Amino acid sequence: MLKRFSPLAAVVVFCLVVAGCSKLDTTQLGSDLIPAVDNVTTFDTILNVNATQGVFDQDSTLILSTDNHALGIITNDPLFGTTNSNIYFQYKPTFFPFYWGNANDTINPSLAPGTGFDSVVLCLSYQGFWGDSTQPIQLKVMDIPNYTNNNGLWDSIGQYRNINYAPQVNAQISPTVSIDVRTLNNYTVYTNKKDSSIRQIRIKLNSSFANALYLRDTNLLGNNNFRNDTTWRVFNNGFAVIATGGNGIIYTNLTDSSSKLEVHYRRKNNGVLDTTYTAFRLIQSGTNPSVTANNIIRGRTGYPVLTPAPGEIYIQAQPGTYANIDIPGLAGVSNRIIHRAELIVEQIPDASSYLSPPSFLYVDLKDTSTTGNKWKPMYFDLNPSESYDPDFKTGNYYPTGGVDYTYHGGYAREKLDGFGNTIKYYNFNVSRYVQQILTKHTTSYQLRLYAPYQVEYPQYASPFDDAKRTGNNAILAGRVKVGSGSNANYKMRLRLVYSKI
Repeated sequence: MLKRFSPLAAVVVFCLVVAGCSKLDTTQLGSDLIPAVDNVTTFDTILNVNATQGVFDQDSTLILSTDNHALGIITNDPLFGTTNSNIYFQYKPTFFPFYWGNANDTINPSLAPGTGFDSVVLCLSYQGFWGDSTQPIQLKVMDIPNYTNNNGLWDSIGQYRNINYAPQVNAQISPTVSIDVRTLNNYTVYTNKKDSSIRQIRIKLNSSFANALYLRDTNLLGNNNFRNDTTWRVFNNGFAVIATGGNGIIYTNLTDSSSKLEVHYRRKNNGVLDTTYTAFRLIQSGTNPSVTANNIIRGRTGYPVLTPAPGEIYIQAQPGTYANIDIPGLAGVSNRIIHRAELIVEQIPDASSYLSPPSFLYVDLKDTSTTGNKWKPMYFDLNPSESYDPDFKTGNYYPTGGVDYTYHGGYAREKLDGFGNTIKYYNFNVSRYVQQILTKHTTSYQLRLYAPYQVEYPQYASPFDDAKRTGNNAILAGRVKVGSGSNANYKMRLRLVYSKI
């Protein structure tokens, strides 16, 4: 399964001072260090929550060339529907004018018998998996044509494209292959006994593409396709790897050393015949860097995610879905010392256990000071060791160090439900936020609950602000059905542990 991010390990001890009352809080969420509820000095109560389903219709998620890319297809999710995720990228020679091997090598069989091409292999690093690993993932490689205006200037440098973008593709240049992800961690030695790989996907390209590539060598037949980046893109403007079958998502990093185009050939150097290979890679710097895209399409029509039953909410990892949450009784609670205020979210069991819940959920606030449907970070409780201002008036709107999950919660944990089922649940520590509402009568905002890959507040930051990239879930990884505030068995709720003033 996909490697999970671990919550922070540090234990935070902090003191909260609020006008009108003081509270020393040394608890960690779920650590049972809060004062015992004795109904004499310490009490608890449950506030009802109203939750409604939301869907991110126009998702602006960016996957940059250095990020892990998602590749695969979900065909059998009875709750959330289908997912198609394909990747597009340019592998290029590492120098121009380019030639095979060393400057004095010969690979022309008419001049040196035994020399020539063997194979061309497209390689992708393997970074993890989410989904049903028992079903192989079917992949094919397509050529991206050299169109100046390829669905939005595909080969124009400096372009950042979100997950809605896909360039045009041309011919299929590989057979369709089946990838058994359960074997990708195995150490593999190839038949030549010289080469090996581990955690690498390898797709051999068609001989027609290999032969065309062989003939483009500048020193071979006087062609100019290897003269510079422009002429290279006339021949090859990139590769598309398309998923056609399976029930899972593979993660690859195109900048990893295992990701490359391997061109295997036989050369003669100073009269000695040798077998070697040259690697084309994703170029990240210089005047002609490679471009990439990760196109993701969700198909939810006809599935329960769009028509939840009463008491159910569907949370799908970005690009996904969310819940709008109101706590109508919070603003009317009298002032008191809050020892713990936590939003509790519980999974409703479903049969698709191979499609695991997100590692992290996240809660933010409806930004009523702006026009349109905008949001802002939770006050105080994301990271108590840092001062930040969600309204962006006096300082950073988001903690520089990100969310302290050990304090704030939001990470998936396990427990047994009332029927003996093992379920995931998420708790969010919102104690300081709630204390402000009760003591200073600040706004009790509408909340948004979702499973982000990126956290973005466009009213404050540029599209590429670092604070956007703090979701801690891999793209697409996770989906969960949870109870709303009206669910009898898996009730979403706000629990308050408090003392009277």
